[in-house]
Amino acid sequence: MVLEAEAFFDEVRAAFAGAARRLALDGPEETADRHLAVATYAGADVRYKVVLGLWAGDVEIHVCRRTTATECKVGVEKLARAAGLVEGRREASFGARSLRQLRKSLSSQVRYVELVHPRVTVELMRAAGAREWSRPLVR
Repeated sequence: MVLEAEAFFDEVRAAFAGAARRLALDGPEETADRHLAVATYAGADVRYKVVLGLWAGDVEIHVCRRTTATECKVGVEKLARAAGLVEGRREASFGARSLRQLRKSLSSQVRYVELVHPRVTVELMRAAGAREWSRPLVR
């Protein structure tokens, strides 16, 4: 069973409520299509995209940051590892084939969001292996 987008959005709102308040994040902005459901929370310099693969039944929080020339994106667990906040075996969950799995995954990844939020820089994102691409120049 793969969750439907509306159930996903309800669970994301519940999991992020406290963190969004503590970190002064706006959101969520919610979008869905046949493949993905995405809930985005945004702060002054960073966005967190909670992405559910509707067919695969997995969930991951992506950390995104823009500069004037580029945009970077990396998974929150990779960022936590690069920041030295996580060692050893994988602690975050990514499964979302049931409500129980989704709640566990969201809980573990939102915990990482709270840990990395004060440390998110483009340099740290690059150290974590972030995808980075140029942004079009606005004239």
